[in-house]
Amino acid sequence: MTIRLAVTADIPKIMHLVSKVVPLMRAAGNFQWGEDYPNPEVFDNDITIGQLWIAELQDQVVGVSAITTDQDPEYADAGWDINKQAIVTHRLAVDPDSQGMDIAKALMNQAEVVAKASGISILRVDTNSENMATQAIPRSSAISLAVK
Repeated sequence: MTIRLAVTADIPKIMHLVSKVVPLMRAAGNFQWGEDYPNPEVFDNDITIGQLWIAELQDQVVGVSAITTDQDPEYADAGWDINKQAIVTHRLAVDPDSQGMDIAKALMNQAEVVAKASGISILRVDTNSENMATQAIPRSSAISLAVK
């Protein structure tokens, strides 16, 4: 498996992955993503600012994650000090055909690498309260979870 920064040419593969993930999310009662989000423009913006990472297996995009410093104001409701700089994982998805291969864990490990390289000691995961898959990802004790 290769973890690397995404490029614009990856967007069709990323959107294909999203098209496979969204129906499963909805079937599980998680309506966090839908027809309008995430969209190619969101991913293009992530790529432009150098914060979109993908996991590849045999030239196939099998995972995606935006690794950012973006913190929503409602994080304060989770007891987080949003005035402290943090690395936050957004838009994390794994191809359903590749689940069980530690792809999400590898993307979370990449968030730790980015945090260390940036000198940031706080790691967070932004997820919906209905997103049990993301909540269940094994993570180090350095990563805290924001459930909205």
